[in-house]
Amino acid sequence: MKKVVLAFSGGLDTSYCAIYLVRELGLEVYSAIVDTGGFSAQELQDIERRAYAMGVKQHTHLNETQSFYHSCIRYLVFGNVLKNNTYPLSVSAERVTQAMAIAHHAKAIGADFVAHGSTGAGNDQVRFDMIFQALIPEVEIITPIRDKKLSREAEIAFLKEHGVEMDFQKAQYSINKGIWGTSVGGKETLTSHLPLPEEAYPTQLSKQEPERVTLQFEKGELIGINGKAFNNPVQAIQRLQELAAPFAIGRDIHVGDTIIGIKGRVGFEAAAPMVIIKAHHTLEKHVLTKWQLYWKDQLSAWYGNWLHEGQLLDPTMRDIEAFLESTQQNVTGTVHVLLAPYRFQVEGVESAHDLMSDKFGSYGEMNRSWTSDDVKGFAKIFGNQAKIYHSVNSTPAWAE
Repeated sequence: MKKVVLAFSGGLDTSYCAIYLVRELGLEVYSAIVDTGGFSAQELQDIERRAYAMGVKQHTHLNETQSFYHSCIRYLVFGNVLKNNTYPLSVSAERVTQAMAIAHHAKAIGADFVAHGSTGAGNDQVRFDMIFQALIPEVEIITPIRDKKLSREAEIAFLKEHGVEMDFQKAQYSINKGIWGTSVGGKETLTSHLPLPEEAYPTQLSKQEPERVTLQFEKGELIGINGKAFNNPVQAIQRLQELAAPFAIGRDIHVGDTIIGIKGRVGFEAAAPMVIIKAHHTLEKHVLTKWQLYWKDQLSAWYGNWLHEGQLLDPTMRDIEAFLESTQQNVTGTVHVLLAPYRFQVEGVESAHDLMSDKFGSYGEMNRSWTSDDVKGFAKIFGNQAKIYHSVNSTPAWAE
């Protein structure tokens, strides 16, 4: 029998694919779940059990959380990346990591085919296909949901016909969870005006009393919380998620342009990512120069968009990553954050590299680095070209 590696999450789409590949196409299915920090040990066990119940030959757990952090997340933090000033690329970034892990696994076992459960109307189909074409061009791609143009209702009916038991009510919402946030899609996000209901979000509000936390950054990476150091930033992110998620922080709906040229709308919750990005950005505003901040904004927006569109393998990304890493040499310090129900506030920073030092002056009050005559001369020179332009090109009122 020919082998197919199926990117398997245990959700509606990939469950359909497993049954279809085994029972309709007669392939030997090797399911693989790529863990980017979104599953508990119990969930992983349940997914493995479900895979074997559907007839797969072998199921594999690929833990890529650390790889995801080092190849993507750290640069999203360095760049303060929020697509359309809203979305921390929770799922779009991890899809590239997942696709690469699946490609390497397919090559390792000598698969004839590789399959994923993407639809024909979203970004994931392009991200998976591009990575597979680049890394395993000799392996044919199978996409049952896309090729058969299936609705969620049709998938549910198919699985019921084949005796598959799962929470089909929950399956009405597409939920993708990882260390950098959780996306939530449903019938509401197919409209332009309906909000997601409270119950659609995986994490419910359970904390009411506000809490203050301190975040310790070293060269742009989160390495401590409330004075406790962690072995690596992944552990720090996970701990912050535990503290912030019960406040239902980081919820929003992102509207953006898809890779295939249509508008898309998706809900998400990303407590730790949103707090980290805002805290990191505030620290940067204190320790970086004006032009460092300016060029970071330009390159980070491009980097985030290109990553969103699945282009992590483009060598230009390595060039921008090198720039981003260079800017982080002095991004070290403590950020004070207030957590409260449905919101958070960055209250201030402490850093040995803080350029807002009163040794040089206090904005709007006093200065210690120049005289009033210095400023008068500077203003004349700085505005000289504009003065000349208007002197040459202004039309006297009497001539009109």
